[in-house]
Amino acid sequence: MNFSQYTKEFAYNIKLAYPVVLGMVGHTLIGIVDNIMVGKLGSTELAAVSLGNSLIFVAMSIGIGFSTAITPIIAEADAEGNTSKIRSAFHNGLFLCTVLGILLFGLVVLAKPIMELLQQPKEVIELAKPFLDWVAFSLIPLVMYQGYKQFADGLSMTKYSMYAIIMANVLHVFINYLLIYGIWIFPKMGIVGAALGTVISRIAMVVFMHVILSRKEKLKHYFHGFSFAEIQKSTIKKIVNLGLPSAMQMLFEVVLFTAAIWLCGSIGKTSQAANQIALSLASLTFMFAMGLSVVSMIRISNQKGLNDYKQLIIVARSIFLLAIIIEIIFALLFVAFHTILPHLFLNMENQSQLLDNNEVISIAAKLLLVAAIFQISDGIQVVVLGALRGLQDVKIPMYITFVAYWIFGFPISYYLGLKTDLGAVGVWIGLLAGLTVAAIFLYLRFNYLTKKLIDTV
Repeated sequence: MNFSQYTKEFAYNIKLAYPVVLGMVGHTLIGIVDNIMVGKLGSTELAAVSLGNSLIFVAMSIGIGFSTAITPIIAEADAEGNTSKIRSAFHNGLFLCTVLGILLFGLVVLAKPIMELLQQPKEVIELAKPFLDWVAFSLIPLVMYQGYKQFADGLSMTKYSMYAIIMANVLHVFINYLLIYGIWIFPKMGIVGAALGTVISRIAMVVFMHVILSRKEKLKHYFHGFSFAEIQKSTIKKIVNLGLPSAMQMLFEVVLFTAAIWLCGSIGKTSQAANQIALSLASLTFMFAMGLSVVSMIRISNQKGLNDYKQLIIVARSIFLLAIIIEIIFALLFVAFHTILPHLFLNMENQSQLLDNNEVISIAAKLLLVAAIFQISDGIQVVVLGALRGLQDVKIPMYITFVAYWIFGFPISYYLGLKTDLGAVGVWIGLLAGLTVAAIFLYLRFNYLTKKLIDTV
């Protein structure tokens, strides 16, 4: 096969991917906006948001990971022209997402004592607790929104979630501005104001998605007669069988990054703040790969529904190649601007915080150099995971990700971070190791499965 077979797929991949990417970037921007606006209050407030969000990200990963099961079922049914299968997957998927959102809210609130057990700074914990309660509540509308998003994505209608996120971000910045700093008649609420901004913007996202999708003529059939009578044991079982391993895959990675936050917190407040800055920037670039992962899942599911396995491989490799090119560009940008980017997150005019802030910037700059390399591995592993989900292969990838992140990655992070002078940089070298192992073995799994599919034809 020649190179042009892959590059000619780029245009369609990008057309499908860019709304997903912008939507994913929008999700990350909600957190980054909180970090930038709260960072102006001080490094303790920034560390508190970082600690609170570390628990939220764990719960969010389960919700988002689980919801991805809806997309391949709908995309495959769409290629087959099976509207009743699409309707069933949507209704049952949305029901499961709502139940899961409520469960995750309860779990995060009950998990608050973990912060004390992890020996985080006391002043950081005190600020983090009320912030956490409100952001935990926002998980309910967030996971419900995912139900609508995965339905639309499965039908290759990727623009609507982008519109929802853009609207949510504008609303979020506006509410944050009023409530964090106490503008006009509004009280000055600090980081609790940031949490309320997140809650309101996420409720608005769900309302927006329901209204815009239900009014589309070709989708009205899927919204008519929404009732519990539609809940079917067989569809629930199929979504759960795909959703739980997918949730675990995402959980293993997010908990690894959360553990990095806690390890950096154990090293010190400045290391934790620096980790949050580098993680915010790396998360932003990672969303481009996450967007391509969704495209990978949609397009592979379509080809699977059409039983066109040779084209399936061409489509998959074109997406993998595009992800590598994009992540290399970001890596070069990180290297070029590693000393400049951390300044965006801190108020350098605050003389009382100057010593702390200079240390935060010094550590964050080094972390961005490691992030430049690891995001290439991260990009590869996430698009290959998307392709495997498109093939509805989720159990073996779940084991691969567990071994890569927790047998390889975490022990290296722990040892280099806490037992050597590398500190936060050592923690991030461990992340790099885990992601690289995952990328290699997931690709080998995809290669094995697609060869097997072609051999059976």
